[in-house]
Amino acid sequence: MNRLILKNYLEKVYAGFLGMNVGIRLGAPVEPIEWTLERIHQFYGEIKGYVKDYKMFAADDDANGPIFFIRALYDDAIDREVTAEDIGKAWLNYARDGIGMFWWGGEGVSTEHTAYNNLKKGIPAPRSGSADLNGIILAEQIGGQIFIDTWGLLYPNNIEKAAHYAEMAASVSHDKNGIFGARFIAACISKAFSASSIEEVIEAGLSTIPGDSLYAKVVQAVVNFHQKHPNDFRLCRQYLEDEWGYDKYPGICHIIPNAGVCVLSLLYGKGSFARTIEIATMCGWDTDCNAGNVGTIVGVLYGIEDIPNHYRKPINDHIVTSSVSGYLNNLDIPTFAKELALLGYRVSGMEPPKSLVDSVKNGEVYFDFSFPGSTHGFRTNNSCKTILKYSEEKGYNRLGSLEVMFDRMVEVDESKIFYKPFYRRAEFNDEKYKPTFAPTAYSDQTVSVKIFLDQWQGDTIILTPYVRKTYKQDEIRLQPVVLKNQDWNHIEFIIPETDGDFIDEIGYIVQSPSTLTNRAFGRFFLDQFHISGNADYSIDFEKQSVEFKCITPFAHNNGEWTLDDGSMKCESINECSSYTGNYYAKDFIVGAVITPESGFSHCVIFRAIGVKRHYLAGLDGEGQVSLILNDFGLKRLESVPFQWELGKSYHFKITCRGSNITFSIDDKILIQTSDSRLSYGMYGYGCLEAGVSRIHTFQFQAIN
Repeated sequence: MNRLILKNYLEKVYAGFLGMNVGIRLGAPVEPIEWTLERIHQFYGEIKGYVKDYKMFAADDDANGPIFFIRALYDDAIDREVTAEDIGKAWLNYARDGIGMFWWGGEGVSTEHTAYNNLKKGIPAPRSGSADLNGIILAEQIGGQIFIDTWGLLYPNNIEKAAHYAEMAASVSHDKNGIFGARFIAACISKAFSASSIEEVIEAGLSTIPGDSLYAKVVQAVVNFHQKHPNDFRLCRQYLEDEWGYDKYPGICHIIPNAGVCVLSLLYGKGSFARTIEIATMCGWDTDCNAGNVGTIVGVLYGIEDIPNHYRKPINDHIVTSSVSGYLNNLDIPTFAKELALLGYRVSGMEPPKSLVDSVKNGEVYFDFSFPGSTHGFRTNNSCKTILKYSEEKGYNRLGSLEVMFDRMVEVDESKIFYKPFYRRAEFNDEKYKPTFAPTAYSDQTVSVKIFLDQWQGDTIILTPYVRKTYKQDEIRLQPVVLKNQDWNHIEFIIPETDGDFIDEIGYIVQSPSTLTNRAFGRFFLDQFHISGNADYSIDFEKQSVEFKCITPFAHNNGEWTLDDGSMKCESINECSSYTGNYYAKDFIVGAVITPESGFSHCVIFRAIGVKRHYLAGLDGEGQVSLILNDFGLKRLESVPFQWELGKSYHFKITCRGSNITFSIDDKILIQTSDSRLSYGMYGYGCLEAGVSRIHTFQFQAIN
């Protein structure tokens, strides 16, 4: 029998991934070195909730790795088994050199930085992470187990498969006990889908690693200690300090002491999701890594109903990440859980349910609120008058919708219910791992939603669709809609032109002409929120900003990028690139006005699925233009003569229809060809050697 036949597989994937992110957010504020065990206990005592109230929690390496390294299954291992080399390519393709994704602590200090540099030099995985190449100290740091949660979620109740693929993923950067940690944690996650106890989960993890390994020994030591002292986790933590502490293992953050904390928290958590991640945090050492790993395990084991509301609500079904794709960095947790489950069905060789297939719409925003308590990141600006209901009870939303209560509204009241398709630096407390963003919604797209009104008293309820432009945060209000009570209301509108600006809120303004003697009171249910259709917009650099060391809405890889006199200026001492737009854009016209100021390479990038996979078209050497394919190496598909000069502005235009590509400058077609190797992706600017360019504007139009 295929082991993926689990009635609640999808929901457990959601619970596991959500649990991981809850644990990361809980542990991150007290991550060492400054926060010692004693300082955590002295200042916070018994932790029972988040210790920091973030405006927005910035991207974290513990989430970045599990999300982006599995993209090897989309890009390379589409119809075959994935290899360590495939996962190494995902590292190079989705990480920006020296910024975001993971800790860039220096070669020979940071294991991940060292492995990335090895990959850049052409050293493939698994040698890139081997102890023979990097030394045993780097090989056995904690990163071996913190990037592999999603492999456990892909292989439910199939511990050998989960451990095997986690090992391949970890081998990109780690070795020896670093790999054993990856196998152990992934197997624990896999077993949690069917286990009846945490002891059964730990036993499964141990079965996948050598019994005489140091990793197995610390796990067994904690198990034995817990059997003798089952009620005092601090006593066990002191035992770890004495026998397995940081002073005994070199490097910045060794895996062995933290493995002990993971097992400690699982055992002393006593069947509680909250208590497990709280203990992992109170134990110190690598708190976000440990709480994240055990959060995935107990999220799957105990289910979504065991994740308390005070941990779910601040997450709000949403995280940000820090890959090269700003579009993918705005991550909706329920949508990602569905994408992950679809991959799980694929790697198992099983046909997924049609309802799951239909609910995942790549390149579109589609929220169906099908998970218990899910919110898809929706917010309100007036929680006194409109209350988004977060419930710990499974199936509270009887219509499978987001429940919004409007509480005694009168004619002077107004409240917004909205989704954020774009984020700005001001919304974050810090710049950890430098997330960048490209909008998930654009001018000319269609926004639709279904709303069921259940009104108990008061005059009519009026919903006014709106969007907010981010540059000056001015609103565009559209045609108001009077809701019909006890009925589904279908509301649809077209996102208006934003004149080179971008939208950071899309939603509905709730109002009522009710009087003080008959205040509007009731609720409505929001369902099937959908943003789709062809985008048509421009980028005005007068309305952009430098944020997270990038110019909105781009993610830069190498080079120096500045805003200068209404343009985006690129200065580079070697090749560099910049990316924006819908990651899944297929057929489109993209135009840019570019002034080459020095150097011989000035190109528009398009159909980019990462740093190492995209097309370039533009000025390529003295007196010629070229169409170039970058697929982990450059290949000039076509070059033609074109006399160009420095200091002169040129209007580039690329048209993509299926496999057909047309490149023109100043409305003169220079290259027409066919190439099907890349069928979708982002766009932006790139150069292949030293030079200076100014990009004055971009225009983008999706076409059918």
